[in-house]
Amino acid sequence: MNDITIIGAGVIDVLAGSVDDKILSRTSSPMDFVEISFGGDALNEAVVLSRLGKQVQWVSKVGDDEAGRRVLNYAEENNLSVESVKVAAGMSTGISIALVDRSGERRFLTTSQCTMRKFEAADILPHVDSMAQIVSFASMFISYSLDVPAMAQVFNRIKASGRTLATDMKPPKNGETLEDLSGLLSCVDYFFPNESELATLTGSDDINKNIEALLSRGLKCAVVKRGSRGCIIATDSAQIEVPACRVDKVLDTTGAGDCFAAGFLWALSEGWTLAECGRFACAVASCSVEEVGAVAGVKSLEQVMRRYKL
Repeated sequence: MNDITIIGAGVIDVLAGSVDDKILSRTSSPMDFVEISFGGDALNEAVVLSRLGKQVQWVSKVGDDEAGRRVLNYAEENNLSVESVKVAAGMSTGISIALVDRSGERRFLTTSQCTMRKFEAADILPHVDSMAQIVSFASMFISYSLDVPAMAQVFNRIKASGRTLATDMKPPKNGETLEDLSGLLSCVDYFFPNESELATLTGSDDINKNIEALLSRGLKCAVVKRGSRGCIIATDSAQIEVPACRVDKVLDTTGAGDCFAAGFLWALSEGWTLAECGRFACAVASCSVEEVGAVAGVKSLEQVMRRYKL
């Protein structure tokens, strides 16, 4: 029996750093590191949850190629249930290049014609009946095929089954606004945008007004990630500010938001309060940024609990 279901992308990441703003003006630049790892918001979430001791079902799609086989092997090595991952013939698995600057921030180069961008409702709906009680749709706007109507179909089906639904997001690819999502948000129990992503939906930098706008459209709980400033958790009845955990040195922020979401879902599945969920999520994210790679810094539940209790 799975504890949590994660829906979304898994890719291979090529990480290079540190880079500066003159990187394209030089024919060659020595890097402090160039590493191949695995990523994709859903795969990151799923692997972290598995390392924290949860049984995780991963619903996704990879290509029938060497990259896809490597991604599936990595998932299985991390004890994920992969029976719901479709292997698509004639399609390529996503490979992303992440350029990491000296502060640990990153810029991604991604492939537009790959399984990550062509993940669709038909890859998800057949698996709804086998999903866990807690379901995470790892990112809205990750796929061109999962537009607002397609997401509505998926979200409505999951909610009709009585499950708890959480979702994160990427920046909108087709100029979608908060108004476009109004029909979706009433299906969502927990929404994990970061501050800048939320601003792209509303057109405003006022975080409090943006949170109010989410809740007024039927969202049950907004969890807004703020990087080094922690997060804000808001419902109709309460708003909680959770500070970030202290980090000695930030090496790479790749996947920190995914690790945050995984930490929140872990604590949620344990029945913790919202404030405790936020604090635990910040602890997981703080571990992730201390090593290069999306989830390399998250080792075990014991490690995160030590950070949580500081």
